[in-house]
Amino acid sequence: MAKLLMLTLLGLVAISPARAQVTVDVAKITCDQFLTFKVADPRDIAIWLSGYYHGKSGSMVLEPQTLRQNAEKLKTACFNPANAGLPVIQIIEKSLVDKK
Repeated sequence: MAKLLMLTLLGLVAISPARAQVTVDVAKITCDQFLTFKVADPRDIAIWLSGYYHGKSGSMVLEPQTLRQNAEKLKTACFNPANAGLPVIQIIEKSLVDKK
């Protein structure tokens, strides 16, 4: 009985699904991919992008309202058919990042 239980447990462990780690080159995410969830949830991408730009500027401040506003601005810019194939990074650099 103990052997049967042990074999059953080993069998369950052996057939559990393996999770693959996925990496994404954010510089290559296009507006189309961003809007259609082809890479990840747009909200997750917007959060990552916010952290990236805050890190570049040395800012440790999180402003949730500004994050939401910037994500909406990015979505609006990406809805423009002329921007569908452009990388979101290019859209951000062109229109959303404060030029100093």
